[in-house]
Amino acid sequence: MPEEIALPGLVSLEHSFAVPLDHRDPDGPRISVFARELADPDGRNRPFLVYLQGGPGFESPRPTRQPSSPGWLDRALRDFRVLMLDQRGTGRSSPIGTLAGLSPQQQADYLSHFRADSIVLDAEWIRDELGVERWSVLGQSFGGFCVTTYLSLAPDSLREALITGGLPALRGDIDDVYRCTYRRVLERNRRYAARYPADVARIVGLRERLEREDVRLPAGDRLTWRRFRQVGAALGMSDGAERLHYLIELPPESPGFLHDAEGSVGFARNPLYAVLHEASWADGGRTRWSAQRVLPDQFRSSSLLTGEHVYPWMFEDYGALTPFREAAEVLAEREWPHLYDPGTLAANAVPVAAAVYAEDMYVERSFSEQTAAQIRGSKTWITNEYEHNGLRVDGERILGHLLDLARGRA
Repeated sequence: MPEEIALPGLVSLEHSFAVPLDHRDPDGPRISVFARELADPDGRNRPFLVYLQGGPGFESPRPTRQPSSPGWLDRALRDFRVLMLDQRGTGRSSPIGTLAGLSPQQQADYLSHFRADSIVLDAEWIRDELGVERWSVLGQSFGGFCVTTYLSLAPDSLREALITGGLPALRGDIDDVYRCTYRRVLERNRRYAARYPADVARIVGLRERLEREDVRLPAGDRLTWRRFRQVGAALGMSDGAERLHYLIELPPESPGFLHDAEGSVGFARNPLYAVLHEASWADGGRTRWSAQRVLPDQFRSSSLLTGEHVYPWMFEDYGALTPFREAAEVLAEREWPHLYDPGTLAANAVPVAAAVYAEDMYVERSFSEQTAAQIRGSKTWITNEYEHNGLRVDGERILGHLLDLARGRA
């Protein structure tokens, strides 16, 4: 039975489900998937909205009220009960540790079950256990990849599908994905330099220092230049340039700088992100360290910052990732099955509405538009009002508008 918890102004039911590690083998090993059900006190019989978080490898946000967090929660609870999944391997859902005692091949085989297809089948398992005929889904970023997979694998289970910043490329070449994201990152570097011109010299000086000195982070890892430049991943968020500036303005030898530099990326807390990031894009085929292979020449000898890219050297520079180094190599050469079914999407009958951010640094607009055109009946809201974190920044408006689109009111 779920545990009921009273949050301010909310009723919360905490569920834990034992699901197959491999849904093709329902009698095989099980893992646990946690889901938090939220409702207004008078809304406990409303239909379900399932929230699928970005990532891969990040759990759902932890809700609060007064003020509400996440920001879209109040709007959602007017129409729904909300089910927030900690996707497998995250949060309270059999979190990935170091997988000690397994060979690299065994680690890779285990980790291969943590992509969008398995997440969708978890949701279907949970839907069946809860006795729900159909429900609505909301996917942010990688959660949108999961929603698109849901529309391919089990569309009859969906009342409506909502996506923010997360329409993936279908049957595309992963190298094309990363070529596009690098172009976006180059533009964000240019904008950052124009906004904070003094930071350019600071970054160059920091690079020289990191290449000359053995600078250690609080956890003991060496802060290499190639590791530091990954702070550029923040530049695709609405507050990313400011957060980066406030880091770079700190003296590099200060505890504040070292602490913030270490915490600027979440690989230690959520290693699954680094292990499966490229695989999450793979609609078939092998990834073979795509971001490393297509790295533009502009980045190779410059002080430009990189973006949301994963490289093989990270499994050396980040102590938290070294236990997965050999498994990551195995996964890079793995032949991945397709995540999406173009035929099913072309015959789609589920109301679909997607917010596509015109200058999204992480999910390329052109691919999102191509995919939307292949999902029958889908409606897109293409906007330059928001960055990739729009749902977090203005969730009330964005969710409301997507519901209006899906329901034919806009």
